[in-house]
Amino acid sequence: MNDVQKTKGANKKILPLFFSVAFKVIFIIVVISSILLYLTFTFEEVPPILNRGIQPATFPKALLILIIVLSLVVYFLSIKKPWQIDKNLPNAFYITLASFVIFSVVGIILDFFLGISILSILVSYFWGERRIFYLFLVAIIFPTIVFIFFETILGLRFPGGIITNLYYN
Repeated sequence: MNDVQKTKGANKKILPLFFSVAFKVIFIIVVISSILLYLTFTFEEVPPILNRGIQPATFPKALLILIIVLSLVVYFLSIKKPWQIDKNLPNAFYITLASFVIFSVVGIILDFFLGISILSILVSYFWGERRIFYLFLVAIIFPTIVFIFFETILGLRFPGGIITNLYYN
């Protein structure tokens, strides 16, 4: 079978879909997520008097189901339009990794809310958004939605900092 794949005129569309790199990656993600999802069913329930917001196991379950669904969507989209294999990653990828380091430092030292805002601006800018109005809109709306989600739905408080202390005091 390897000789057929290496042949210059070989029609690679004939090969089953499970030989593709996309299937292997998605399969690993779905298997690991499924195992972790199964493990979340072993979490103990918190008594209602101690529970602030939703049960501790609910958020990981929802997140893992979202990961599985989005992974399957990406796989089915990759069947329609196969992944482009590049030898070099774009510079925006490395800048995004550096942005997460900046987010961690700002989030720990100054303020978590401010860290999310800076992360939103940097990632949006280096992945192509150049309009200042939209960058500031993302820097305000995204952290606010995250804050409301964690504060009201999950019942979790952000760590204290410059901006969050104004809200909590």
